Amino acid sequence: MSKDTEAGGAGWLGDEVVSAGLPDKRLARRLHRLLDQMSAAPGQPVPAACGDWAATKAAYRFFDNPRVTEHGVMAGHFAATAMRVAASEGPILVLQDTTEFIYSRAQPGKIGFTKTINAGAYKAGQPNVRTLCGMLMHSSLAVTLTGTPLGLTAVKFWTRKKFKGTWTLKRHVNPTRVPIETKESYRWLENLRQSIALVGAPERCVHVGDRESDIYELFCLAQDLGTRFLVRVQTNRLAAAPGDAEPERGAHRVFEQLSAAPWAGRHCVKIGQDETACVHVKFATIETMPPVGKQKRYSPQLLTYVHALEIDPPADRPPIDWKLVTNLPVDDLAAAVEKLGWYALRWKAEVFHKVMKSGCRAEAARLETAERLAKFLALIAVVSWRIFFLTMSARAKPSATPDSVLTGAEIAALERIDAARTRPRLQRSTLAAYLLQIAMLGGYLARNHDPPPGNMVVWRGLTRLHDIAFGISIGARQRYG
Repeated sequence: MSKDTEAGGAGWLGDEVVSAGLPDKRLARRLHRLLDQMSAAPGQPVPAACGDWAATKAAYRFFDNPRVTEHGVMAGHFAATAMRVAASEGPILVLQDTTEFIYSRAQPGKIGFTKTINAGAYKAGQPNVRTLCGMLMHSSLAVTLTGTPLGLTAVKFWTRKKFKGTWTLKRHVNPTRVPIETKESYRWLENLRQSIALVGAPERCVHVGDRESDIYELFCLAQDLGTRFLVRVQTNRLAAAPGDAEPERGAHRVFEQLSAAPWAGRHCVKIGQDETACVHVKFATIETMPPVGKQKRYSPQLLTYVHALEIDPPADRPPIDWKLVTNLPVDDLAAAVEKLGWYALRWKAEVFHKVMKSGCRAEAARLETAERLAKFLALIAVVSWRIFFLTMSARAKPSATPDSVLTGAEIAALERIDAARTRPRLQRSTLAAYLLQIAMLGGYLARNHDPPPGNMVVWRGLTRLHDIAFGISIGARQRYG
């Protein structure tokens, strides 16, 4: 990568590195260099992105340096995320999700394992149970209500060393009686704390999670910190008896009280490009009790449950059946529908992980230890966020100026490409117009009925754009007699 190209890319790179938590300025410069190289060639192996043996060896030394940690790599990005959150308006959705990165290694013990799977059966009939080598990542992604990803607020990487004895333990110990601090699911609480400490505005944050985050301790922690949550329900918890309940009745449950509530109305949502689904919507405020083994430690919580059930679902897919729990106020149908829309944005976290795996090919890395992979994945997470941010910013603010997201070198290269055409395409100086040109470099056809450009064509287009910008910088230095 040329010096001119690096200088042109210093805009967003400088924001993500300026507060990096690295103990040495030389390491900070190397991080800046690696971010520049990996963002210019998303999806390429480390040697291909670095370009030569000297740069590749320097990258491997960076990942192997014990003074470099994954949190140090991402400290600058966390600080930049906090600034973007402060500059935005309205509620911020903090999407929590866990993903796995699977690797094939001759010595998988150096990395660790993620899970065991049933890989069929041997010829003799014995089950073929395989343990997958890899790492896990639990991330918290801050997004606006329009779906623009502002950045990561917390990340945790880990791996598992063994699985033996887990099911045996569950037969003798009730998991609900085990302290949350000793469980792997404690990561949900840790990320919530770190996100609040980073953003500094708990009243603005709404922490959104799937059914895995249906943890009573998470609800209590959110109440203690003064923040909000929106979680899909998995457990039919104990509930306090309503005032009109029969005295001889036994234990009451949340689902029973929710099913007794009347439907508040119906709502139609668009699924994909051509399908529309209609759902019945109801909501109820229920006093939810803590698990039996933890009632001395935690107090009951007054929570609101929202239920959406699809009307006449098609036979070729499962029906929409969402039960959500929140400590946000829900007083009418409009508020309940709003919360359903907020939870639908949780899919943005899945898309972000897809960009890491498919676009930046995080699972193709050949690093041999968990420590090196964690630092590499932290670097790839920043590169993936930038691709995702470009794509969604053009949808949320299509009329914004291109320099609000793109670097000077990228804008100059796009304008040089457009000037070389017989029929220029950049008729307007807007972010949507410039991102469309990047997507077309990646194979986007821009037909009348095509959906907006997605992350795939954007990361392909960015790779070509950086190659073109590099060629332009070389040509600018040529001297002709």
